[in-house]
Amino acid sequence: MKPIQKDELFEHLGQFLKTKGIELKEGSYANGIQNGCALLTDAINLSQKGIRRAKVEIDQKVEKMRQVIHEKTAPKTKPAGQSPAATAAAPRSAVRKPKAKTAKPGSTKR
Repeated sequence: MKPIQKDELFEHLGQFLKTKGIELKEGSYANGIQNGCALLTDAINLSQKGIRRAKVEIDQKVEKMRQVIHEKTAPKTKPAGQSPAATAAAPRSAVRKPKAKTAKPGSTKR
C-alpha cells in the first residue's frame, strides 16, 4: 500500500462532504477536522510500516520453522564409513531366519 500524503485524506473528505451538500470553509471547525485527518494519516502510515516489518519477521520465522521440520523429518543418513554397496554385501550369516516349528510324527495335541 502506498503511504497517504499529508493533506490527501482531508481533501478527499472535503470532496465527499461537498457531494453531500456540506462545504468546509476556513475556520476553527475545518482546522480541527484537518488536524484529525493528519493524525489519522500518520496512524495509517505507521501501521502500514509496522505491518510490513511484522510480515518480514513472520516470513523469517516460518522459514526457520520449515527448516527445523525438514531437518527433523529428513531420512537418516548412513554413517560416513558405510556406503549403500557395503550394506548390500553384508555376510548372510548375520541375517538369521527363524526356524519353522515342525510337529513330530505321532504326537498330536489334544
